[in-house]
Amino acid sequence: MEKDATEKISVSEIVTENSEETLSNASGLSLEYATQWSYGIDETMTLLIPNFKGGSSHYKVGEKSEIYETLIKNGVPRRSAAEFCQSLPMYWGTQPFTSGPVYVGAIVVFLFVLGIFIVKGPYKWALIAATLFSIFLSWGHNMMWLTKFFFVYFPLYSKFRAVSSILVVAEIAMPLLGFLAIKEILDKKIDRQKALKYTYMSAGITAGICLFFALVGPALYNFTTPSDGRMFSQLSWLMDSVISYRKSMFRTDALRSMFFILASAGIVVLYLKDKLKFKYFALSLSLLLVVDMWPVNKRYFGNEYFVSSQQDSNYFKMMPHEKQILSDPDPYFRVLNLTTSTFNDSRTSYYLKSVGGYHGAKLRRYQDLIDQHITQNNMEVVNMLNTKYFIVNGGDGQPVPQLNRYAMGNCWFVDNVEIVENANEESNALNHIDLKTTAVTDKKFASFVENKSTTPDPTAEIVLTKYAPNALEYKSKSNVAKTAVFSDIYYPYGWKAFIDEQPVDHFRVNYVLRALNIPEGEHNIRFVFEPDAIYKGQILSIICLVIIFLTIVFCIVNPIIKSKGKKVSV
Repeated sequence: MEKDATEKISVSEIVTENSEETLSNASGLSLEYATQWSYGIDETMTLLIPNFKGGSSHYKVGEKSEIYETLIKNGVPRRSAAEFCQSLPMYWGTQPFTSGPVYVGAIVVFLFVLGIFIVKGPYKWALIAATLFSIFLSWGHNMMWLTKFFFVYFPLYSKFRAVSSILVVAEIAMPLLGFLAIKEILDKKIDRQKALKYTYMSAGITAGICLFFALVGPALYNFTTPSDGRMFSQLSWLMDSVISYRKSMFRTDALRSMFFILASAGIVVLYLKDKLKFKYFALSLSLLLVVDMWPVNKRYFGNEYFVSSQQDSNYFKMMPHEKQILSDPDPYFRVLNLTTSTFNDSRTSYYLKSVGGYHGAKLRRYQDLIDQHITQNNMEVVNMLNTKYFIVNGGDGQPVPQLNRYAMGNCWFVDNVEIVENANEESNALNHIDLKTTAVTDKKFASFVENKSTTPDPTAEIVLTKYAPNALEYKSKSNVAKTAVFSDIYYPYGWKAFIDEQPVDHFRVNYVLRALNIPEGEHNIRFVFEPDAIYKGQILSIICLVIIFLTIVFCIVNPIIKSKGKKVSV
């Protein structure tokens, strides 16, 4: 019964006036959210020219830049100017923000185009098709008809956080076709003169594109983005330097890519004309590929990302406020760290159970709770998440714990369960009901509600006795049958509930939490995470291993039996 119900309602989300609910594949991200990170059509040129759109949203320009000099001239202290230049929004594309472009490599693009000319057969067309589909899908809202089609009809496609991530397919397909082109040349399957002709053509096309943008590009674009107004509203005098730097990055990388294309094409030509032996051809082309890719990678994953083991261990060294919180005799509670970017920080969760944190794959309902309630300072919701401590800055600026005496605990009995029409009403109800005595649930869970209104029982008690990420145990005592609310996320795909070792249904309340109908008397309650898919997968794996083992035995034994049979027949 529970499985059928949860499949229909577990993915319900708040509907806003502008939301595209009908396009939100029931168990994935909304189309609007996923297409925020749509690659611009012209931004696809980053496959060839890395800084075509300015690199990243937090680019290190350094102290030798024009921007640094402009800051100094306008009275900014050198130290502050240097720090400011460590992270600037050089990206001027249409995505909200980015950590860097998708750069396949100028040499790889050249070899890919060469492969289009000289490779024959189905593999070429398959790789070209994969590359084009990857690019088209990465455009997201810039080719919405295709994006909608895949988003609605292709299983799991809506699970991707950003449509631009599909470019990983192009990053595999393009080098593969390039390698096939090299193989054709090495195997001498193509006439030398034709190979030379197509090499010149491929180099002319790709290097010509780079030269075109190096010469004409600065006149085609204004190198600005709408977010510049917010970022530089107080530094309008700096904007000219930022635009100038973006132009310089654009032109420099266009010429840079052109150089690597011409250099790699020159190596191929020398080999085709028998002026370069194979080992030197392979070595020089490989070295050129590394010289092309390595510095670009270092722009976005530089030395600052590598620390010594001592620095690494110091980062996770227990802080005084964490030690103080962990001295609490109650081991099961959560904290809300207000001294950091609460929902983008993972350090807090190293020692403590945190209401915040970050993960690229987010539970939609919990994100709704964050947006609609936690960031709006709804303390009732914070309390129902069993937030026992707030971490705030003390008088000396250091983090200190602040006890929250209103945290509701790991679980509690309620006297009433309200049933509302939809997810919006369920979420809105959290703003005005007393969550300590009342729970609210969507009407789709109405059949699960057995204790809609019960007599208050001041002696009723339910406590968490054992905790593990995949198993929780409780003891309850009550003189009347009641509904218990558990301060844990309701997620039906794998979580199973037991009362005195008998399986029972549980359901969702308060938009995100789990609830259970508990009979009067004393009982042991257990929640365990046992996804059926895992056990079915294990059984299937065992069957496959047995088949593989028997096949190996048969392949070994059968020839022996046959050989013995032949000897006997002779």
